Amino acid sequence: MNEGQSFGKNETRNEGKALRHIAFIMDGNGRWAKRRGMPRTFGHHAGLEAMRRVIRRSGKLGIEVVTFYAFSTENWSRSPEEVNFLMNLPVEFVEQDLPEMMKNNTKLIITGSDENVPLKTLEAIRRGVNRTAANTGLVINLAFNYGGRDEIVHGMRRLAEKIKNGSIAPEEINENMIRDSLYHPEIPDPDLIIRTSGEQRLSNFLLWESAYSEFYFAPELWPDMNGDVLEKIIAQYQQRDRRFGNAK
Repeated sequence: MNEGQSFGKNETRNEGKALRHIAFIMDGNGRWAKRRGMPRTFGHHAGLEAMRRVIRRSGKLGIEVVTFYAFSTENWSRSPEEVNFLMNLPVEFVEQDLPEMMKNNTKLIITGSDENVPLKTLEAIRRGVNRTAANTGLVINLAFNYGGRDEIVHGMRRLAEKIKNGSIAPEEINENMIRDSLYHPEIPDPDLIIRTSGEQRLSNFLLWESAYSEFYFAPELWPDMNGDVLEKIIAQYQQRDRRFGNAK
């Protein structure tokens, strides 16, 4: 089955070093479009196609979770036209790809805040999440209206409420409690974070969860990402020695 036919089906398991969760900072859509003399929105649409290619190959490789940094809390500073376009991409994704997600047992989850997100976008996202909630295959995690610091603030407020109502004492707080207060504590931390376009920074992405993630900074702009590039990155990852702070 080629990438153009379906995505999300766990056909084979990845071998060697454990790779359960890959997270992507999808950078370079605007530059990709500019090089072609096209508006930034053209690049964002091409970026959605790249996301589909990555999902398809990830499903075939047996990856459990793929997270995409789709819209950050800082992206609201972009032009109203660009923001409106980005707000419509989840609508397009759910409308067009939900049948494939259901066919391939793929689950959609969202990481981020509802604040300021248009109702049409929220309704589409919730429809996708609700329809795929019972699926048990590849998890597509869209980080939408997401910021790592906001996530931690959200979690600290939840813990503060528990302290306030007396259900926990401050000295009882530990790493597990903090993790459990974040948006999706049920998914594993990313083993590998890939950022495209050659930029080498985290940009407020998964600040808590990335403590022991491996990083790969790909020179390709995000719309040029495909399954073959992904497999080359995974092969490089498999050569690394992950110590998790332990000396060997």
